[in-house]
Amino acid sequence: MARVRERSAVATAGLMTRFEVCEGWGELPPGWRFVEVAGVAADSRDRVFAFNRGEHPVIIFDREGRFIGSWGEGAFVRPHGITIGPDDVVYCTDDLDHTVKKFTPDGELVGMLGESGCPSDTGATSMDFRTICRAGPPFHYPTNLALAADGSMYIADGYGNARVHRYSPDGSHLSSWGGPGRAPGEFRLPHGIAVGPDGTVVVADRENSRLQFFSPAGSFLEEWTDVARPCQVLVDACGRVYVAELGFRAGMWPGTTAPTPDAPGGRISIFNPNGRLLARWGGGSNPCAPGDFFAPHDLCLDSRGDLYVGEVTWSAGGNRGVVPDDCHSLQKFTRLG
Repeated sequence: MARVRERSAVATAGLMTRFEVCEGWGELPPGWRFVEVAGVAADSRDRVFAFNRGEHPVIIFDREGRFIGSWGEGAFVRPHGITIGPDDVVYCTDDLDHTVKKFTPDGELVGMLGESGCPSDTGATSMDFRTICRAGPPFHYPTNLALAADGSMYIADGYGNARVHRYSPDGSHLSSWGGPGRAPGEFRLPHGIAVGPDGTVVVADRENSRLQFFSPAGSFLEEWTDVARPCQVLVDACGRVYVAELGFRAGMWPGTTAPTPDAPGGRISIFNPNGRLLARWGGGSNPCAPGDFFAPHDLCLDSRGDLYVGEVTWSAGGNRGVVPDDCHSLQKFTRLG
């Protein structure tokens, strides 16, 4: 059983959302490693799927952290994002394969968007978003997928493009929007995406350090800027917005620096539907400590409101010795109250 140690979230305006970290949650079989957890999602039975970059790409736990099973060996070039629908269908975004794959909960491939290994023409010469010359069709290093209530799919397309693509439930491409830049409706790495209960599409525009909000058809509505390089976003049934922020101490692009010497590292922020900060914790001052973060990359909620956070600890700096090999890449936080 995982040990539980409280880490109170910071709150503002007299409002409080509090979680406690479950230290050691998610026990792997002997000899197994995540390497890093790029994506995390929970199904209707509160089973947690860790989409990771080790030898077993999809590792499944029960809500207590007990290992259930795995699948996906040999099915991916590089795992990036995972989404589970209300019917427990699993959508996996494979950025280096330029595809989104659709699986049954047991790992049977039942569909795919994009052409395996074939990026669209955007002029990009690498995964560095700064090499993008123009917006293009699907896909060039896609990052994440979000589902609307009617089954429509919205895909952030990502490192080698600067677009959001909208698909019908049957997989027909309906529309796309966005382009490289800093203006409203433009992106510098559309990395995360979510659909709120009212149909609003929220995009984590990572290298612009903002969330952009759009109508279901792609009309720009507003932006929030109180975030630090957001990687992923989710919106709960009450309209609260949860953000996994990479911050400025990990995964920086070559030639870039933090905006200020005290710029935050990895953290989690929670906002009410109007953008008021409800909770924030982490910041990366002690990134391997339980409850702090090095490189938050994805997050999800289970049916009880408990929060799971996956981190790309290896590619964001662990491969260069910035953090040790045993720094956590998956944490659970139990909601209090």
